[in-house]
Amino acid sequence: MRHQAKGRQLSRTAEHRRALLRNLATSLMLHGGIETTVAKAKELRPYAERLITLARRGDLHARRQASQKIRERQALTRLFSEIGPRFAARPGGYTRILKLGHRPGDGAEMARIELLPE
Repeated sequence: MRHQAKGRQLSRTAEHRRALLRNLATSLMLHGGIETTVAKAKELRPYAERLITLARRGDLHARRQASQKIRERQALTRLFSEIGPRFAARPGGYTRILKLGHRPGDGAEMARIELLPE
């Protein structure tokens, strides 16, 4: 039974899932949008939005907290210099998920998760 078990397992161990979300969030910050499966996109959305909320604060503590999740310096710099100020006036909902259909190889439902323009 899954009573009060939050999040999706994604057929991975906790460490693998944590690494996957870090890598997906890093790619999202660098490229502004990525294509992945719907389940991964839905798991990534709250993870990335918490990071953007930290970037909106922009202080040293927020940067250090975000650097625990995003290890790549270029992505962290872009998060705090471009993405955080861009959403300064927005109270939440910084990403959108667009469904793309099924992947030809295995039929997995694909989606594009991207940062909103404003």
